[in-house]
Amino acid sequence: MPMTTKASRTWFAIGAVNGCVAVTLGAYGAHVLADVADPERLRVFDIAARYHMWHSLALLAVGIAAGRHRTRLLHLAGIAFTLGILIFCGSLYDLSLRGERFVPGIAPIGGGALIAGWALLVLAVFRKKPGALS
Repeated sequence: MPMTTKASRTWFAIGAVNGCVAVTLGAYGAHVLADVADPERLRVFDIAARYHMWHSLALLAVGIAAGRHRTRLLHLAGIAFTLGILIFCGSLYDLSLRGERFVPGIAPIGGGALIAGWALLVLAVFRKKPGALS
């Protein structure tokens, strides 16, 4: 399916960049961090990398859906996924690398953003007919 809208191309690009970053950080964790970090910090880093990759793929789905459905809910889903990656994954990466939380208690906010992204994606796809703007 061609990327027919600026929004679809934008979200697809954001997802692809995040996928690249997730693979890079995953490789760092597996090949560099594994030699210096304790098992618990490696476990936290792995969780961050897995959630980062899955939600990078979710952003690709937003990009694909945005080519068929013109809805603000898709943009909100993309924003929620992006914020969730930054806040949830970022806080776990930080914890695993530094051993302490930069902002205690922020990871659940990022997790909530990821959950909201999925809910918004479902609503966006099923709420309107293709091409409709809401």
